[in-house]
Amino acid sequence: MSSSDQYDRVFKALASGVRRQILDDLRDQPLTTGTLCAHFPELNRCTVMQHLDVLSKADLIIADRRGRERWNHLNPLPIHAIHERWIGPHAAKAVERLDNLKKQLENGAVKQAIKA
Repeated sequence: MSSSDQYDRVFKALASGVRRQILDDLRDQPLTTGTLCAHFPELNRCTVMQHLDVLSKADLIIADRRGRERWNHLNPLPIHAIHERWIGPHAAKAVERLDNLKKQLENGAVKQAIKA
């Protein structure tokens, strides 16, 4: 699978509020599928399982079967890859632009004070 296809899967997975909440729930510790289902009483188990399947195909979670239980673990690497590819560079450029604007405004304010 190409990196473009992987990014598409990750963005598709992150597009759902339920899936983002599942990832938030898994941030600190792995949870069983039953525990995750209990976090969403408005959804039936089948629907939660479908969300977990989308997250798994995007490689955002790793499922570990232990007997009858399925433990779901967060895999933060795809999110980190997105941050490195898009968020970090764009944020750095935005900070650079804001710094330049601040300097221009300060220089303009100094020139205005000198004229007065």
